[in-house]
Amino acid sequence: MRIRFATEEDAKKLLQIYEPYLDTPVTFEYTLPTVEEFRERIRTITACYPYLVCEEGDRTIGYAYGHRAMERAAYQWNAELSIYLNPEDTSRGLGKQLYTRLIEILKLQGVRNVYGCVTVPNEKSERLHLSLGFRKAGVWHNTGFKCGKWQDVAWFEKAIQAYGRPEPLRSVWEIPGEELEHLLG
Repeated sequence: MRIRFATEEDAKKLLQIYEPYLDTPVTFEYTLPTVEEFRERIRTITACYPYLVCEEGDRTIGYAYGHRAMERAAYQWNAELSIYLNPEDTSRGLGKQLYTRLIEILKLQGVRNVYGCVTVPNEKSERLHLSLGFRKAGVWHNTGFKCGKWQDVAWFEKAIQAYGRPEPLRSVWEIPGEELEHLLG
């Protein structure tokens, strides 16, 4: 197994992982983005934040990324996390490995809090967040209409480093390459 940074060239393979989730409430999107739309998402996120891909042999089996949680300047030290795995590759500890590396990179950037948004119920995702020390911050009830019914989402939160007067958030690309490579293993 190998974890590396995503590139725009990964868009097609990542869309193949994402596509099965469209028929579920895991994502609130209704239609599959085009390859070019997905490339643009990767490009936008990777301008500042880590976007990781997990491979096993020649197969791409999952991905995870962090992105800005809220827009105002005072929120810059927070990041929302997202993760998608091939359905046949869940329950193997891959989510934990991806999230752990992602969080460590976000720490180096200066992020203080990370958040996960989970459509509930979703036992695997809820268990992943709780196993990594997240706590449930609250539930937004009936917040999205998907799969023929109104869905609730739970927000999970975790402080990942001490508070105090922070430096401005650093781009992932401002972190020395050897530090990033060490984290990716």
